[in-house]
Amino acid sequence: MTDHMFLCLIILVIILPAASSKSVIPSPGYYPSSKFRTIDFYHGYRNLWGPQHQRVDQKSLTIWLDSNTGSGFKSIQPFRSGYFSTAIKLQPGYTAGVITSFYLSNSEVHPGHHDEVDIEFLGTTPGKPYTLQTNVYIQGSGDGKIIGREMKFHLWFDPTANFHNYAILWSPQEIIFFVDDIPIRSYRKKSAYTFPLRPMWVYGSIWDASSWATEDGKYKANYQYQPFVGRYSNFKLSGCSAYARPSCRPVSASPYRSGVLSRKQFWAMRWAQRYYMVYNYCKDYKRDHSLTPECRA
Repeated sequence: MTDHMFLCLIILVIILPAASSKSVIPSPGYYPSSKFRTIDFYHGYRNLWGPQHQRVDQKSLTIWLDSNTGSGFKSIQPFRSGYFSTAIKLQPGYTAGVITSFYLSNSEVHPGHHDEVDIEFLGTTPGKPYTLQTNVYIQGSGDGKIIGREMKFHLWFDPTANFHNYAILWSPQEIIFFVDDIPIRSYRKKSAYTFPLRPMWVYGSIWDASSWATEDGKYKANYQYQPFVGRYSNFKLSGCSAYARPSCRPVSASPYRSGVLSRKQFWAMRWAQRYYMVYNYCKDYKRDHSLTPECRA
């Protein structure tokens, strides 16, 4: 093989992942959802509010929102790191104003100054896709004057047709969001001021966020279509609880013990962001990025 041929081969290896088409779902090469065991709902969670709007069937949970109330659940123990996932099936049709969520938070322990890591499905109107919003709040940036770190995605499948896995990997150095084992976002620790370090619980909920959820509040929840239902299954909670010994080692969602994404995982994330990301707070030039210094790093 000539030097020229070898150079061309190297260039092809580098650019081929970036040239993957929108319709070809890349393999991440590693499937963290298969590495952690599924638990029954009551082995890891308890109802937090709206118990009359919650039904549990072993490993599955159904919660719903109507004009009276929604419902939410919370992990039994807090964690300081871990892999947290669930499979969710969303309601089709008119769901504007409705949020179906899976997230980490310590708002009950630190009211007005809390940390939060969100996966939120923003309800929609018929004919338009759901928006999956990821967000990170640090030390009260979600309280009072909101400083969000939103990245939003449309999905490469219909999330109302079947259950799909959604996960958050939270380590002391990085937060990674997954959809069906494809990383869609990595949020790295740049400083103690821009990264959640205090223990958090795992939550899920369905609630009315008509003031902002769908097209900035243009479309509200319409209770002619109630109940609005969220279905959860395949719960996984694995990591270091807040009560674990200091020697507890953070879990990994990559082939490497360090937790660093593999090359295949990285390119799968690039594919998701290239073709399906519809909003990135760091690219929003109307935002004051002195409040989000990681965007300049």
